[in-house]
Amino acid sequence: MNKRSIWGDRNRPSTVVSLGPLSFLLISLVAVIVFMGSDSVSEFGPWILIASSMLALGLAIFGGIATKRGLRTGLYRSALQILPAIPILICIAMVATTWMLSGVVPTLISFGLELLSPRFFLVIACAVCSVISVMTGSSWTTIATIGVAFMGIGGVMGYSDPWIAGAVISGAYFGDKVSPLSDTTVVASSTAGVDLFDHIRYLMYTTVPAMGISLVVFLCVGLFSTVGLPDSDTAVTGILGDTFNLTSWTLLIPVFTLLMIVLRIPTFIVLLVASMLGVVGIFVFQPQFSMSVADVLSSIWSGVDLKTGDAFLDGLVGTGGIIGMLPTVFLVLSAMLFGSVMIGTGMLARLTEAFTASLRKRTPIVSATVCSGLAMNCATADQYLALIITGNMYRSLYRRFGLEPRLLGRSLEDSISVTSVLVPWNSCGLTQSTVLGVATLSYLPCCIFNILTPLMSILVARIGFRIPDPVKCYKPALDAK
Repeated sequence: MNKRSIWGDRNRPSTVVSLGPLSFLLISLVAVIVFMGSDSVSEFGPWILIASSMLALGLAIFGGIATKRGLRTGLYRSALQILPAIPILICIAMVATTWMLSGVVPTLISFGLELLSPRFFLVIACAVCSVISVMTGSSWTTIATIGVAFMGIGGVMGYSDPWIAGAVISGAYFGDKVSPLSDTTVVASSTAGVDLFDHIRYLMYTTVPAMGISLVVFLCVGLFSTVGLPDSDTAVTGILGDTFNLTSWTLLIPVFTLLMIVLRIPTFIVLLVASMLGVVGIFVFQPQFSMSVADVLSSIWSGVDLKTGDAFLDGLVGTGGIIGMLPTVFLVLSAMLFGSVMIGTGMLARLTEAFTASLRKRTPIVSATVCSGLAMNCATADQYLALIITGNMYRSLYRRFGLEPRLLGRSLEDSISVTSVLVPWNSCGLTQSTVLGVATLSYLPCCIFNILTPLMSILVARIGFRIPDPVKCYKPALDAK
């Protein structure tokens, strides 16, 4: 067997060769998790991604199919989707620091301890995050603001960080998925060629059951957990009150931020203005800190390390600043490099063809779409690229076998939009683990909604609920063409 037949045909990589870099990536990450722990992914992840990129590039050069044009195209497509996340990550770090120093987060924690029942906390956190995310269309902004406050409240009540993060993420991604304001929802519907509101209505058949089960699970966890307020929740509030000026006036900052989001102001602008409002709030609401402008800028860069007299609360009110976000930025750039090489060498295209070659019936096609979506979240490290690539890969297949485009759009959302946050090196997983301070693989088992949704998509396809007969549903569309 000669080199060309081993490599592939028509200057394209074979499936086996294309699987090499992805397999190396996954095996290496699993090894790190097993021998070093899930928290080590953020430390070793960038180097594994870079090594996987070099392996893919080396195989492409050896096979004679690495072209400058292809690599430039891959870099452009990957960078176009991933690079805009970097300034947003920096702004999130700024918001976390300024909202802490201005008293916004401590005030929300104090009010939450007074108003929320510990037994129903996870259900309430999930529901509130879902409502806010529906209104705003942004899971990232929801998690970076109210989600951070819920992490503090739940921690004081005695919940483990993974369960709190799971409730927050489940709610935020449910709302993001069904909101007409969500960019991922718009991308999924347009990629499948479906009207936006038809797409959202069709999502409900898988999304609502998954969310209902999730709420029941969170309720049961709360009811059967040994959690509750400390012996005196006023003691916690008192310690926070000794450090911060806890006043409801600080809540004007998140209220104005929410208003900007509802008005569809771009996320970067919203977070930048929110951080600036936090800076103003430091001087207006927390004059006891006696901070100069230079002190504030230093805190934004290096983070907050306040001493409250309580070790738990010291960790709660501490932030990493921009420096704390830099490892995540490095991981994002490494993921972008891996996606660029996989796209530019044609390995990703070869893998997509292999996934679809033998599909004929509805359930296998939907199952393959879901599995491909998960694989693309791993291979491209970005949900937008995964949505577009997977949608383009399966559109003709759905048309060929008479499956309506609404089913494709739903399968894309069910498998990609909600699972991106579960992949440690995906831009969503990287961001949320950093913002919430919980390793991706630690909160993964607790993200009930995100786990159930792709399974629900396959189950509903198997049952055939609300899936029209292929010939009847698609023949008019074919005739129109």
